Amino acid sequence: MRDRENAGKAGSGTVSPGAAPEARGSAPALAREALEIAAGYAFSGPALDLGALLWDGRCLPDAQIRVPLAVLNRHGLVAGATGTGKTKTLQLVAEQLSAQGVPVFLADIKGDLSGIAAPGQSNDKVRSRTAEVHQQWAGTGCPAEFYALGGIGHGIPVRATITSFGPVLLSKVLQLNQTQEQSLGLIFHYADTKGLELVDLKDLRAVVAFLTSDEGRAELKNIGGLSTATAGVILRSLTAFEAQGMADFFGEPEFDTSELLRTAADGRGVVSVLELAAVQDRPQLFSTFLMWLLVDLFHDLPEVGDADRPKLVFFFDEAHLLFDDASKAFLDSITQTVRLIRSKGVGVFFVTQTPKDVPADVLGQLGNRVQHALRAFTPDDQKALRATVKTFPNSAYDLEELLTGLGTGEAVVTVLSEKGAPTPVAATRLRAPESLMGPIEAGALERAVTSSGLYGRYAQAVDRESAYERLQASRGAKGPDEMREAVTAGERGAGARRAEQKEQPSVVEQVVGSGMFKSLARSIGTQIGREITRSVFGTARRRR
Repeated sequence: MRDRENAGKAGSGTVSPGAAPEARGSAPALAREALEIAAGYAFSGPALDLGALLWDGRCLPDAQIRVPLAVLNRHGLVAGATGTGKTKTLQLVAEQLSAQGVPVFLADIKGDLSGIAAPGQSNDKVRSRTAEVHQQWAGTGCPAEFYALGGIGHGIPVRATITSFGPVLLSKVLQLNQTQEQSLGLIFHYADTKGLELVDLKDLRAVVAFLTSDEGRAELKNIGGLSTATAGVILRSLTAFEAQGMADFFGEPEFDTSELLRTAADGRGVVSVLELAAVQDRPQLFSTFLMWLLVDLFHDLPEVGDADRPKLVFFFDEAHLLFDDASKAFLDSITQTVRLIRSKGVGVFFVTQTPKDVPADVLGQLGNRVQHALRAFTPDDQKALRATVKTFPNSAYDLEELLTGLGTGEAVVTVLSEKGAPTPVAATRLRAPESLMGPIEAGALERAVTSSGLYGRYAQAVDRESAYERLQASRGAKGPDEMREAVTAGERGAGARRAEQKEQPSVVEQVVGSGMFKSLARSIGTQIGREITRSVFGTARRRR
């Protein structure tokens, strides 16, 4: 392969940006370069078909661009300007993963990915594209489950308890500064040790209110470094957060992230589509909720090393929202999770407009790249374009010119080979998805949701006794000593029940066979005496 500066050749399917004039008449040289690129994508094992090579303005259908199935847990990036085809790329990859028996998670920001469950419809554009890339196209839908945060939207409700969500992720949602984040961590620690289970927002608000009250102020000294003023700021943030209608996202039954790892009866991987269109105006919330899903999976999955296929591929759309205004500790935790979850068999693809939206330490973990067209209308755009070019390995293309001339459904691709080495950079005309490119009808979506076997498990919210109820009951105490005695009763009871657990089965073991109460059992198990262990994100580790 020649360096980009020395070669400066090739382009998109509609123009030939960057093709050096002196090279245009050198057909054998062009063919040799194209053959070298194509040879880099000739894999022996199972692979996903992305499309056909573009070279010097021509589509070469015999030079197929592919990505090995085994390297999809090495993470990836799908980037490009608005309207360049990123969503269709997600759909193309997701349906092929499903066909190979790999479950997929899709964050549906715009509400147009539900069509992955229905067969695609042929038209002139589809026929033209499939003929160009020699694709044997047949309309096919994927087995799919549809979810919605807190049940806001069309989908099975996805909720998390405050305890499992943890202080670090919650601080990101509440937009707390570093000092306030650390103070929230102390509040969680206090609740953990006192047996005050935090299920929903009113539980946490009740604990903070108690700690800032006359009866509970003395407790602040015992947990160290938490000022009344900081606790008050956290309390006001929680109250405002709840007033904005955010309470529905936290509670029980808590979603079991192992549901994302299922396969259908025919062996195809289930595509889990989380609808986020109804919460687009709450970007901090949904981006952090997606991170909770990923971290929860990381806690529970065993190490598998290098497997022949991933256990799950997770697409993180609008990824820049996760990193905006994030603390250094938060970014460090994301980097660590992305680095380590690969060995659990989970691949993560970040979807955003430019690579600069992703921190360098995270970007360095992303081995597979699909870069759609970029715009260079402003000085900032041009700067972003140059920064993007620098993130690619040496190329036979003039990437600065190529990336501004790609058409919709075209991209620059480089992936990891089966040996773990980067493949040559390849301009690619992508295949057409075989599922419906657009949302399914609202009635069909509603039927798919209510007929799911998971609907009865998660649809109805449950509000059982937790920190709020316990603190409300303690208001009947006669004085501060009785108040604190009521607050710490759970801690003493937990200690006694821990001793009993040595002689009799836990509640979790007694009810684990009941799908309806699977989520509740995990939380009840915490209450009856299992110590809460928190991760680098402050999320609670739970036994499945």
